[in-house]
Amino acid sequence: MTFHVDGTHGSAVATLTGCKAQSRVNTPRPVWNPDVKNTMNFGEQWQEVPDTEFYDNGFKIQWEAFIRHVVENAPYKWTLPEGAKGVQLVEAALQSWQERRFVDVPPLTI
Repeated sequence: MTFHVDGTHGSAVATLTGCKAQSRVNTPRPVWNPDVKNTMNFGEQWQEVPDTEFYDNGFKIQWEAFIRHVVENAPYKWTLPEGAKGVQLVEAALQSWQERRFVDVPPLTI
């Protein structure tokens, strides 16, 4: 999964394991000349965004919360309606990909 965000002050590309950014002032402005090969390596000009926080495995966190719910009667927020919302989001994402357009996710009625 890759997210590419362009803003007025720069751009960022985030994946599941990293993020690179380029501020507007550091964005190269090459002059195009069809007779000369471009020697700029644009990928090398992006800066790695450092990790500032450690995120544990999401599946492990949910599994541990479920066990606490069963053993200690702790609250459990991933209910059937929450799961249905996840399925709805995946279906909208697939539709968006197939139709190559943005798709609104309607409110879920149960």
